Amino acid sequence: MSRRVVASAYGGSEVLTLITESLAEPGPGQVLVSVRAVGLNQADIKSYQGVFGTDPAALPLKLGYEAAGVIEAVGPDVTNYVVSDEVIVYPANGTYASDILVSVDALTPKPPSLSWEQAAGLLLTGVTAVHALTAAGVGDGDTVLIHGSAGGVGQIAVQLAVARGARVIGTAAERDHDLVRSLGGEPVVYGDGLLGRVQALAPSGVTAALDLVGSEEALQVSLAVVDDRSRIATIANFGSAQGTGIKILGAGPGADPGTDIRRAARAELARLAATGQVKVRISGTYPLEDVAAAHEFLASGVGAGKVVLLP
Repeated sequence: MSRRVVASAYGGSEVLTLITESLAEPGPGQVLVSVRAVGLNQADIKSYQGVFGTDPAALPLKLGYEAAGVIEAVGPDVTNYVVSDEVIVYPANGTYASDILVSVDALTPKPPSLSWEQAAGLLLTGVTAVHALTAAGVGDGDTVLIHGSAGGVGQIAVQLAVARGARVIGTAAERDHDLVRSLGGEPVVYGDGLLGRVQALAPSGVTAALDLVGSEEALQVSLAVVDDRSRIATIANFGSAQGTGIKILGAGPGADPGTDIRRAARAELARLAATGQVKVRISGTYPLEDVAAAHEFLASGVGAGKVVLLP
């Protein structure tokens, strides 16, 4: 039997319910994973708030896209994984559970040096950061402006951009400036006057920009400081960014999903995290039954790091 969190309706965290369910034996191309940690993301909250739609037929709604755990059973044709292998699960649907059936295509071997919490929180933000950096062509010698540099995707993007040889200017709340510096970036506070502050930091210009927040400020400042609009990428603005010539990434309308880039990034991100070249900051852990409190903490934006469920 598996314990699972579902949303029984659309609304706030009060709709989250813990149920018990039976799981079938893994079929062809599947494995059964005993979950040790679940990575939480803002998209999880948006899903039951109705941001992506309110189809009653989708209820009860399974939550979660990433996790880490131990393989308990394998399907009849699975040869590349065995029972007791430690794995990272992403992308998957419904990872808020103590046990999950998933496709082997969603598995990445978990490095022994990574904690369960770090492993569970690595890949969704990690592959998104890789996709954004790749789309904007960020590399050695660039000066890149990263909006939302203290967020989940932003933290990974700052570290990867620095590793590529770029100079990073990252927008963040003042309370997170030390964090951005620790990642190798140069922090700048967002809000009124951002354009002037960026221009003062980079008088020779900015060559690329990543919008990881979706604000009008992020879009307009990026357009003002980057000459080549094809080197601006957004993962969050699916409205006013349309028609500007910048790259729109992700699952939104007209966006590039970057499926191949994201798939190829998984093993490399695990390697970089294992060697400490990419660090996953954990800001809170909660048991599965305290999922509502975990979501309230995540939504508050207080913690500059991943929030993780421990089944």
